[in-house]
Amino acid sequence: MRRRRLLPVLLSAATLTLGVGLAPAVAAEPPQNPWLEQRVLNMAHSGGEDEAPMNTMYAFRRAVALGSDMIELDVQSTADGELVVMHNATVDETTNGTGRVLDKTLDEVKELDAAHWFVPGRSAVHGLDPSAYPLRGARFGRPRVEGFKPKDFMVPTLREVLKAFPATPINIEIKGTSDADTASFIRTGTLLAQLLNKNGRTDLIVGSFNDTALADFHSRAPQVPMSAGRDAMINYFLGGVKPPAGVVAFQVPVTFAGIPVATPEFVARAHRDGYAVHVWFSGSAPDDAPTYNRIIDTGADGIMPAKPTLLESILDERGIERP
Repeated sequence: MRRRRLLPVLLSAATLTLGVGLAPAVAAEPPQNPWLEQRVLNMAHSGGEDEAPMNTMYAFRRAVALGSDMIELDVQSTADGELVVMHNATVDETTNGTGRVLDKTLDEVKELDAAHWFVPGRSAVHGLDPSAYPLRGARFGRPRVEGFKPKDFMVPTLREVLKAFPATPINIEIKGTSDADTASFIRTGTLLAQLLNKNGRTDLIVGSFNDTALADFHSRAPQVPMSAGRDAMINYFLGGVKPPAGVVAFQVPVTFAGIPVATPEFVARAHRDGYAVHVWFSGSAPDDAPTYNRIIDTGADGIMPAKPTLLESILDERGIERP
């Protein structure tokens, strides 16, 4: 089913969070929030890491071509101050390299094969027979993948992704070297604010686990919408405390420690308070059709699937209104 594309006037989203939504709703006038009008978004998580090498241009191009409404990705910063699209603090999980992103120059990161450990249907898996890695070496043109170039299998810069998808909203998560290293989150967030201030795009949502880094980012780029940080999410779930200024969405796991988080009750409460709800999986629940259908039924505004093709087919089969 073809549908209207998401208007580039929007804002975009991604952040990880937890908690249980049993606290009373906040008695406050809901802020105006265009993200509440964008439902149901197929927000390809890392470009759809079960279907393509995560956080690569190959994955992003593929996800947008199949109908995904948004791209979800993560950013780390290199030793020479460049923002690259990488989930982990190290390059070990997905590439043929080793070591921290923060200790490498952009040129060193660009030399890596970001499809080295990709196994179809399983994302990045180490230690299997070489035949299990059909895209290994595509970064160097061996094998060749029709319709794509070797550079589509590199680690991309955020600047390259923004340029390649000028009309596709993007969800950006600020990453750091470790949860305890707040300075590394702030460093990456500062570079991100500088880039977005020059770029001028506001069809984005910026998120992070780290509330301090988000507050610092907001002080530098207040025009860019955000999702709630971890502490802000917990405070909202448990105490009904409104999140900081600039927050337009709560991005929550399906479950946390076995407790349902993405429920119809929580979604309804967030909507009453003027916030969109986007749901991520990443081990919090299976990326499968029954779970996708269950989350759609909660009234969530967006879903971040590892299998965007599957979610797209479900949305189309159900005839669900799209942005």
